[in-house]
Amino acid sequence: MSEPLQTFYMEKVRRMQPIIGALMGDFLGTPIYFWVAFVGIVIGLLVFDLGILHREEKEISARESLMLYGFYVVIALAFGAWVWLSRGQDAGLEFYTGYLIEQSLAMDNMFVIASIFGLLAIPRIYQHRVLFWGILGVIVFRAVLIGLGAALVHSFDWILFVFGAFLVFTGFRMFTHKDDEADMANNPVLNWLRRHVPITNELHGRDFTVRQPHPVTGRLTLFLTPLAVALIMVEFVDLVFAVDSVPAVFAVTQDTFIVYTSNIFAILGLRALYFALAAAINRFRYLQTSLAIILVLIGIKIFLVPLGVKIDTLLSLVVTLAILAGGVIYSLWKTRGEPDTGPINTETEAESNNRG
Repeated sequence: MSEPLQTFYMEKVRRMQPIIGALMGDFLGTPIYFWVAFVGIVIGLLVFDLGILHREEKEISARESLMLYGFYVVIALAFGAWVWLSRGQDAGLEFYTGYLIEQSLAMDNMFVIASIFGLLAIPRIYQHRVLFWGILGVIVFRAVLIGLGAALVHSFDWILFVFGAFLVFTGFRMFTHKDDEADMANNPVLNWLRRHVPITNELHGRDFTVRQPHPVTGRLTLFLTPLAVALIMVEFVDLVFAVDSVPAVFAVTQDTFIVYTSNIFAILGLRALYFALAAAINRFRYLQTSLAIILVLIGIKIFLVPLGVKIDTLLSLVVTLAILAGGVIYSLWKTRGEPDTGPINTETEAESNNRG
């Protein structure tokens, strides 16, 4: 190599050293390049979803939903394998266990979202739009909740007792109230919006807001459409469910990176699975019992952490998977003679507006 060319490369390396040093730095106990890789993957998935697969509004079939879910699962498994290879077996198992726990607990969330769409008469063709933009809120709100949870765990050891007791209480409550259905029509957030925010009675295509004359003042006013109300309700419901699921993953690990990434990958996959799940919502009526058992066991596990009792992560993964699979299989078996019916709204926008 000629001396000028060698000098050129050495100068390039010298200029790159601050960037390399920054990427090798530490953020919340994890090298920054791990966070950069994760953010890059998530952005790539969102661009692929909205910019390529669903650039135009269309109804998503159960088959497409299952295929897209399988794609997200493969990405999550590959990411977990990278964590396993680069950070060790324990970190890899913790990621997979946290991923499975979040998927298990968030399944109940999907059924509530289906109820929201049914209540607000959101046509199936626009439901993916609400779910996609809802993901952006999830990414932000989960970061805040997990960051707060991590700060509490690292500052106060006794907070794990609180998390454990809360999860056990929630699990028992879910078990004793397993036949109760969410009363979304009387949801306080929905009632507050209806009292304080101008909302149109009909959809306006894919728009979340629209400007139109106010019925009282006659002035041009910004109104929310039912699509925007559905988005706000979905974000609120996710926050409520996160109060259970985030502490549950802290039972597996207190590594903020693993808690957050396993949460986000699980939610990305489940949102893709929504259309297949909601179309057969009646077939999963016994799943809530399995979720209640998982919550109680996770609560007990996190309660033991401050006492120095550590339950093997692989054992936790296997038990969680077995309970979830058992709930799904039992539900499908008990409802094997029933047709698939769900609250997914398949009416067109015109039919929805006429009904409104």
